[in-house]
Amino acid sequence: MAEHTFDLVVLGGGSGGYAAAIRASELGMTVGLIEKDKVGGTCLHRGCIPTKALLHSAEVADVARESAQFGVNTTFDGIDMNAVNAYRDNIVSKKYKGLVGLVKARGITTIEGEGRLISPTTVQVGQDTVTGKNVILATGSYSRSLPGLTIEGRVITSEQALLMDYVPQKVAILGGGVIGVEFASVWKSFGAEVVIIEGLPHLVPNEEEVISKALERAYRKRGIDFKLGVRFSGVTQSDSGVVISLESGETVEADLLLVAVGRGASTAGMGFEEVGITMDRGYVITDDRLATNIPGVFAVGDIVPGLQLAHRGFQQGIFVAEEIAGLNPVVIEDINIPKVTYCEPEIASVGLSEVKAVELYGVDAISSYDYNLAGNGKSEILGTAGFVKVVRVKDGPVVGMHMIGSRVGELIGESQLIVNWEAHPEDIAPLVHAHPTQNESLGEAFLYMSGKPLHTI
Repeated sequence: MAEHTFDLVVLGGGSGGYAAAIRASELGMTVGLIEKDKVGGTCLHRGCIPTKALLHSAEVADVARESAQFGVNTTFDGIDMNAVNAYRDNIVSKKYKGLVGLVKARGITTIEGEGRLISPTTVQVGQDTVTGKNVILATGSYSRSLPGLTIEGRVITSEQALLMDYVPQKVAILGGGVIGVEFASVWKSFGAEVVIIEGLPHLVPNEEEVISKALERAYRKRGIDFKLGVRFSGVTQSDSGVVISLESGETVEADLLLVAVGRGASTAGMGFEEVGITMDRGYVITDDRLATNIPGVFAVGDIVPGLQLAHRGFQQGIFVAEEIAGLNPVVIEDINIPKVTYCEPEIASVGLSEVKAVELYGVDAISSYDYNLAGNGKSEILGTAGFVKVVRVKDGPVVGMHMIGSRVGELIGESQLIVNWEAHPEDIAPLVHAHPTQNESLGEAFLYMSGKPLHTI
């Protein structure tokens, strides 16, 4: 048995955990980072990075199919999943090696093994104890299922989907949220027949309704089928496929069922409740400064209720390290954290929806404008449709921005600055947006909202 003592102990080496460790080391703390698998967590190894690599391969496949309309003659010969997976794994491997080197260069001690909190200052890792003046819980999340729905055989989650070495002929996806629509986009581009089953009335139900409807139109045009407002009741599987039953009495046959119904907090068996930390349905409850009810114990990332996004984890990890160091960092509310869904077409948003803005300020206090990408030269060049929606308080700041179209995720950087800095459209309209870029669509929207439209009537 060995004992290790640090200024800060971080339990979990995913986005929130390693960000906290790196920032704490920059601030002069000694840091012990405990990780049972690989530093980088779900995002790097089983989530953000590998799925976006697949989405890029899917984009290349679509470009190859459609190249003739751009005057380029190519032949599309199909998808080599072994080569796709090798491309994906190479990206993950490079990012992982870089991260490991960065953690080592910062003087952070990485402790491999499964940790369990046994006191407010101590984590047990096998036969060793790791003690810190402060502890950050950053144990991440896992793919959820539904009660009675077992993940086995042809019923899979995104983790298994990433490891597939073939393209299914037909796949059913249970859940029309971010993970569901992204995998639907990939598989359709790879040549599969896809059907999404979503119990709520719209795809991506957490987005603006007009965004959801625009995605639904785009998916119909792409040939992606979906069933909305219908609930799953069961699935049977055989050697050749699955049969999904819906409460409506309808059945859906497919080769596979991808279960994409969200992610749960990975906190079971970690000792949190035994130490006295306040929990709710597996999530760790914190105050707005990410402190738990136990002094010196903080939590970050997917185990804290709210958005489950890697960049939220990064921000929270940095925040807590600075909080412990006494720097009094600024709180960024979840509503002002940008979100991107990397399907085709992409979706990006930050701030309040129009409905939420009306609830907060009143119907007469809110105005909005939709700028259609048909008026944007670069979007026309790319062959994409979509729009940028701006929500503002009348005679006041912009409180929400929502967009759909190819590559609009690249526009969210400026958008988050506008919303977080409470800029008025009149503040943005004089700024120069380079031509021809999709970024001009933001400039055009704010010119319109300032009463001086250029390319719109």
